[in-house]
Amino acid sequence: MPRARNKADLLKSAQENYTKLMELISNMTENQMNTPFDFSDDASKKEAHWSRDKNVRDVLIHLYEWQMLMLKFIENNAGKTDAKSSINFLPSEYTWKTYGAMNVMFWNRHQDTGLIDAKQMLAETHKKVIALAEQYTDEELFTKKHFPWTGTTDLGSYFVSTTSSHYDWAIKKIKLHCKKVL
Repeated sequence: MPRARNKADLLKSAQENYTKLMELISNMTENQMNTPFDFSDDASKKEAHWSRDKNVRDVLIHLYEWQMLMLKFIENNAGKTDAKSSINFLPSEYTWKTYGAMNVMFWNRHQDTGLIDAKQMLAETHKKVIALAEQYTDEELFTKKHFPWTGTTDLGSYFVSTTSSHYDWAIKKIKLHCKKVL
């Protein structure tokens, strides 16, 4: 499905990809669930996440934390009418050049979180993010600079990035693991 450019497509792709992800996970064998992710034999897998995430829990926590960023981003900026007083999407100590370190911080934060808890946490943020997206109109979601706090992009892009696109990333990663481990 192409990247959503309206509210209906955003909500549909977010829900479809979330459902696909949860079905993929529920169909994993015990061996696939219990074998740590290892993509070190593939030289094309150079991005940090290929070595960072060791299991399904790590992937789900990553999605959960990014959705928490989304929820906080809107909560912190709702009603703001100028960019100067807005609060960035990323925590103040990170930038788009250093967000990899933030992802590692999220990973470290949740090493004692169990898989069942990670699934529940993601289920809750997924519902909250979808409910929040439903509150906006097509114009509010997909008009660039509609809100001064979204910078040069549109709010819908943030929703797409933290739902359907991120779910697609997780699905591809878990599928690749499942192909390697039967």
